[in-house]
Amino acid sequence: MATFPVVNLEKLNGEERATIMEQIKDACENWGFFELLNHGIPHEFLDTVERLTKEHYKKCMEQRFKELVASKALEGLQAEVTDMDWESTFFLRHLPESNMAEIPDLAHEYRKVMKEFALKLEKLAEELLDLLCENLGLEKGYLKKAFHGTRGPTFGTKVSNYPPCPKPDKIKGLRAHTDAGGIILLFQDAQVSGLQLLKDGQWVDVPPMRHSIVINLGDQLEVITNGKYKSVEHRVIAQTNGARMSIASFYNPGNDAIIHPAPALVENKQLYPKFHERLEII
Repeated sequence: MATFPVVNLEKLNGEERATIMEQIKDACENWGFFELLNHGIPHEFLDTVERLTKEHYKKCMEQRFKELVASKALEGLQAEVTDMDWESTFFLRHLPESNMAEIPDLAHEYRKVMKEFALKLEKLAEELLDLLCENLGLEKGYLKKAFHGTRGPTFGTKVSNYPPCPKPDKIKGLRAHTDAGGIILLFQDAQVSGLQLLKDGQWVDVPPMRHSIVINLGDQLEVITNGKYKSVEHRVIAQTNGARMSIASFYNPGNDAIIHPAPALVENKQLYPKFHERLEII
């Protein structure tokens, strides 16, 4: 089995650019996932995001999750559960309008830090989309424009905690799925693993790495590339030891964006129909 792709952007604008761009290209074509190092978001800032996220879970969400587990009798599972996940989550919307002020229980510092984190991730997402354009032979800005619609992209964050699970063989942290949207940027726990992707019929671990950002591609990016880049199935395995933090930010097409394969990438056959972001075929 090939090694999970890790891409170090430190020398992207130097003599190693061609090598780094090839690594990104290979990851997009063959994995649909890669892990970024030296992505431009300061390590100290990521440490603050992690600390505040874990504090928020402990203070505001841990007891609620324990009550949910008790109400559903999940501690003593005998049969596999297929209609829910072993996770505690909340959602932040950034674009086109933020809902940050409406989320209850967020401490002032945490709210402020997450707003700043969203701006940093938005910038990184758009930089990555341009790198993908370069590799695909598309004009700079093509993918950002394709996502735009009339009001710009949609961008939001799912903040998840996966507490220790007594029966990880009976319930998944997050059931297998692909992501419907564009490009996903994940800041995950550096200590507790659990994220896996499906490659060549086998589940492969996405290794926890301190201060990395994991990138994966969504279904609509696969459509725009006419299948050249892959959106792959992935899941989270619940763990018996340790709580896993996951902050996944989704940079997606706007609600009225019309998604279709880029004409420059349709060589012999267009593999996907044209549709609105809401998946209405037109």
